[in-house]
Amino acid sequence: MSREIKFSLLYRDMWQSSGKYVPKVEQLEKVAPAIIDMGCFDRVETNGGGFEQINLLFGENPNVANRRWTQPFNDAGIQTHMLERALNGIRMSPVPADVRKLMYKVKKLQGTDIARSFCGLNDPRNLENSIKFAKEGGMISQAALSLTISKVHTVEYYTKLANTLIEMGADEICVKDMAGIGRPAFIGKIIKNIKTKHPETIVQYHGHAGPGFSMASILEAARAGVDYVDVAMEPLSWGTGHADVLAVHGMLKDAGFKVKDINMKAYMEVRSMTQDFMNDFLGYWISSKNRQMNSLLIGSGLPGGMMGSLMADLDTNLKSVNKWLEKRNKPVLTQDDLLIKLFEEVEYIWPMLGYPPLVTPFSQYVKNLALMNVTQLIKGRERWSMIADNIWDMIIGKSGKLPGELAPEIIHLAETHGKQFYTGVPQDLYPDDLDHYRKEMKDNNWDFGQDDEELFELAMHPEQYRAYKSGKAKQDFEEELARKKEAKMKKDCKEVPAAVAGAYEPKSMIIDINGEKFNVGISYGDVAPAASTNGAAAPAAPAAAPAPAATGAVSEVVAPLEGKFMLTKDNTETALKVGDAVKEGDLICYIESMKTYNAIVSESAGTVTAILKANGDNVDEDDVLVQLG
Repeated sequence: MSREIKFSLLYRDMWQSSGKYVPKVEQLEKVAPAIIDMGCFDRVETNGGGFEQINLLFGENPNVANRRWTQPFNDAGIQTHMLERALNGIRMSPVPADVRKLMYKVKKLQGTDIARSFCGLNDPRNLENSIKFAKEGGMISQAALSLTISKVHTVEYYTKLANTLIEMGADEICVKDMAGIGRPAFIGKIIKNIKTKHPETIVQYHGHAGPGFSMASILEAARAGVDYVDVAMEPLSWGTGHADVLAVHGMLKDAGFKVKDINMKAYMEVRSMTQDFMNDFLGYWISSKNRQMNSLLIGSGLPGGMMGSLMADLDTNLKSVNKWLEKRNKPVLTQDDLLIKLFEEVEYIWPMLGYPPLVTPFSQYVKNLALMNVTQLIKGRERWSMIADNIWDMIIGKSGKLPGELAPEIIHLAETHGKQFYTGVPQDLYPDDLDHYRKEMKDNNWDFGQDDEELFELAMHPEQYRAYKSGKAKQDFEEELARKKEAKMKKDCKEVPAAVAGAYEPKSMIIDINGEKFNVGISYGDVAPAASTNGAAAPAAPAAAPAPAATGAVSEVVAPLEGKFMLTKDNTETALKVGDAVKEGDLICYIESMKTYNAIVSESAGTVTAILKANGDNVDEDDVLVQLG
């Protein structure tokens, strides 16, 4: 009898590999019954990763969304799974152990069956608590191997890692090919080694389509003994996403594997609804380039999930660079120009940084550092001149052990910045902190929620949760959406040829006289365009009044990049205030950009006379943030 291979639909990752956002809860509830009716899925990825932060950005309660979204699958007997980042939980920065522990309890009670846990550095010390806490919370622990290709990431390396994780108690293993750059034979050997030594351990394969290996990789994984394959479906398959279930189904069936039949009527319903969600608003953040395969990704190794948001954000970086170039009368860059420069810089710096697997958050760290280097070099500055705190933590070992060795240049750079290398257990650096957030909940008279889920949300995503509670998050999202719609409308108008006076009038007509048809030309004579106040040129705006002259010596701290102005990055820091004395090199604030906190320091000493931005405000490059007297 042929061996069965089961499918898992990545309805979360489908969206986040294509763009910036995921559907709202009403949309998810609408599509769930049709996904179930397709009849071919034994698992659905429902949450995890950035899912809950996106709920908060919408102004949605992520706990309510998760319960309502997972319920239909729970009722149908389809397992649900989430993605979590070990030490970083479901955010981009390390999480205290008590908050991590609460996460599994909350997610299981909300309806999530399986925790897929990965460490971006493949450090087993970071995954040990994930395995332990998931099982204590009643979840199935699926430990992931973050796959990449380098001189240190060999078949033997991943086989040993899988053995270690299974010995730690992992129920399942996911071979997570997050960039889709794993060569098919390489993947097959890893899975075969795991199944040979641990035949009862379930293995699931996750791979992205972008570089072009995915179909061959899935077939090799199937032949090697894989149990589940992650798939997507149109209109969000292929490109930076994943292989389409129809193609995978046909390939595996032809190869002699047993696969469940697909209800094509339901498939078309899900396909249609997904397109409707894109047309509604989600498509505003999906670049057309994300729908294309791109073998350039083989070299850079950047993951599909990150490419989705990268292409959505790249326009902002391009505008910043081109704004600087235009001011200096230099040739501007195209998006492709900047993308190629970025890919080349990633390839250059990745080995120097110790080959961290390019998966969240370390893919973002390497990409962000590469992009900072590119923009600084364009502006005539030095490489490595701006490194965010999160990136430093990766370099010096606070996030875990790097797979490879740091380049001497990077070690020297760390030493000149006074950084101390850390070799201990990363979790020890982040002590329990739930009591702090309990106090904040009580002080604000906020409801702790069912099973302490609101407490968990504040502790996991403090800044986003506060913005959600205040209503600022929803307001900011609606303003961003309005700008996207306006920009699209203007673009559409430019693509429509301007109307010419008289162009709407017929130039000929057919006249029927007693059954005989005559084609008659029509002339209207010279038509002068009608005067229109709507088309009149607007009066010139009055010149801006000059700023009053400064009465004393004032220095300014300006934003070196676009992002959100943040006075602190966590509750261990004290926010700057007017009247504070600062020295040269003192930390002033942060710019949160591309999911990292970039520290902004003072270039001079003085006293804070004004803080010109509010916490969470969007800022542009060269905006004045703080004034010193």
